[in-house]
Parts: sequence; C-alpha cells; structure tokens
Amino acid sequence: MKDQFLLNPDIHFLNFGSFGACPKPVFEVYQNFQLELEQQPVKFIAENASQYLKNSRIALGKYLNCPADDMVCITNPSYGVNIVAKNLNLKPGDEILTTDIEYGACDRTWNYYCQKSGAKYIRRKSLFPLETKEEFVEEFLKGITPKTKLIFISHITSSTAIRLPVEEICKAARELGVMTFVDGAHGPAQVEVNLTEMNPDIYVGACHKWMMAPKGSSFLYVRKEHQDSLDPLVISWGYDSDAPSHSQFLDYHEMQGTRDLSAFCSIPACIDFMKENNWKEVSANCRKIVQENAAELCKITGNKPLTNLTDDFIAQMFSSEIKTKNPKELHDLLLEKYKIEIPIMVHGNKSFIRYSINAFNSQKDLDLLFTALKKISE
Repeated sequence: MKDQFLLNPDIHFLNFGSFGACPKPVFEVYQNFQLELEQQPVKFIAENASQYLKNSRIALGKYLNCPADDMVCITNPSYGVNIVAKNLNLKPGDEILTTDIEYGACDRTWNYYCQKSGAKYIRRKSLFPLETKEEFVEEFLKGITPKTKLIFISHITSSTAIRLPVEEICKAARELGVMTFVDGAHGPAQVEVNLTEMNPDIYVGACHKWMMAPKGSSFLYVRKEHQDSLDPLVISWGYDSDAPSHSQFLDYHEMQGTRDLSAFCSIPACIDFMKENNWKEVSANCRKIVQENAAELCKITGNKPLTNLTDDFIAQMFSSEIKTKNPKELHDLLLEKYKIEIPIMVHGNKSFIRYSINAFNSQKDLDLLFTALKKISE
C-alpha cells in the first residue's frame, strides 16, 4: 500500500492524524478537477460546481448514513466550529460543556465567543485511566446544569488519541433536552460513523484526515431544525439568492464566491478508493497494530495508558505522556536523525507523543521509534 501514496519513502510516517495523506489515484482525480477549473473556469464555477458538490454530498451521505442535504462542504473542522459558535447567540451565564482534552483550536474558538458574550466554557476534568464507557458518560453528564446550552465533545481526541463514547453522550443529552455538537475531525474512516444512529445535533468532520481527501476538505452536518439558524461566516451570493435552491442551508454555505472546490469534488474518489481496497479490514489490522504496541510505548515513557486498550477507546492512534523540556526539539531530533515523523504535542502542562497507523505502516516503523526513544533517553 505504501506505493499507493505520495509520501516520502525515506520517512517513517507516524503522523497520519495531523493532516492525513492523499493516495495517488485520489490525487490524480483532484488534479483533474483543478485542470478542468483552469481550462474552463466560467463553466466549472457557474455551471458544473453545483452538481459536483451535490455528488460529494450524496457520496458522503451514503458513507455516513445521513441525508445528503443535511451537510455542506467546508475547508476544515475549525471553520465549522466557528460557524456554530458565532451563531449560537450565547448570553451571559450560558454554559458550553466540554472535556479538558479537546483540540486547542476549538478551545480557543469557544473561549473567544464565551468571553465576548459572558458565557462560560466548562472544561470538565477527565478522570484517568478511563475504564468503561459507562463510567465516562456518567461522570461527564454530572457537568450538565440548567444553564448548559450545548455539549461540545470530540469523537476522537487529538493530543490524547482517545475515542470517546459520543453515541451514548448524544442519546443521554437528547433525553435531557441538551444540544450536542461532536467534533469528528478524526472520526470518519478511522472508525465507522453512522450519523443517523449517533443522532447528534451537529457533527463536523474532516475528509482530508482519515478519509484521505486532498487538504482543505471537510464537512458540517446539521439537523434540519437547526440549519436555518446558522448564518454563513462569509455573506455572499447565497444570501438572498437570485436563484434559491430548495435549501437555504446549502445556498448560504456553498455559494461563497470564487474558490478552488477541487478538494471537495474529490470526496467520492476517496470513498471509492476505500471500497476498492477493503478499508474496513485495513482499519481493523491497523487497530490491532496500534493496540499491540501501546504497552511498549508506555513502558518507554514510564506512564500507564490513559484508557483500557480496547476498541471502545483506541482506534488507529495511540498517545502517551512523555517527559521532555522541549517538545519541538524532540520532534526535530526524531525527524532529522531517525527519519521518523511523529508529533510531540503540548496539552496544558503536559506533553504527549502520538503515533498513527495506516495502511502503509508496519511493525518496523514502531520498532524504529521505540529504538530511537530508548537511545535518546539513555
């Protein structure tokens, strides 16, 4: 499978989680769309783009089991979080309930809008190690108060690489009448995502991570009853449209002026690539490698796993706290001396090392990592 990707063959790539990697067949489709755009830009943008985006939404809807018209293509998950946060009409005293292991860009977004409005961003402490999904859900839901306006929670966390029980959270929150917003940046194609069964109010996901789309390709799913309350970040031709479609939601968020839509248009090719390469089996093999090597990484770093090493909590990434005074220096050393690309991420006052495993990785990549870490710590 390594030959199917454009990655530098000299690098042991253990950081799929940050920006993904695009397979050659998908990248070729992407470039063909770009070529079509440049050869006949007027026809592409004014006539063809609408159908291409519809094709992508239809493919995504089938892949995620939700109506195609309940989602729009956006450049990245942070963009989607900003759309929602800006339109939530937060008031003084309102509360956004989340965990203390969310992605930094999203924390910053919510902090910004909460500070502007007088609302509170409640980062509920996660009690490690996480033993069962039921215990996590019970403890997290204790943070709900009469002032809770929204639950914001990651499907799979970034720095700690933990799969959270969002399905159970969404079910419980709906019974309590609380809106849910799931940050699924790492969700689709790393784990199975069924939006109809999960039933969140809002879900934002990246296609350019585990789905392997070109960079700048993501989606925002919104339940129908909330769609008309979301104004776009950019007011453009979709507002008060001269030729409105059946959906204000689509008009507002798709018609954003001149931009390269090629990454969005390539989404069906990503889904086809996964079907052709039996990606469920690929993911299962990757999870096995991830889980089987977790104990060794923890042994080297001198820390216990943050969760049980099961599919409930661990997918194709694993993260362990690591003691280092200079995370960037450690990252650079691993890359320059050992040819290993792996993130060393700072979260609060702790640093974490996180490996990602995908189709082109093998046990050799992790063995080299473990050997390098042992040499560095000597």
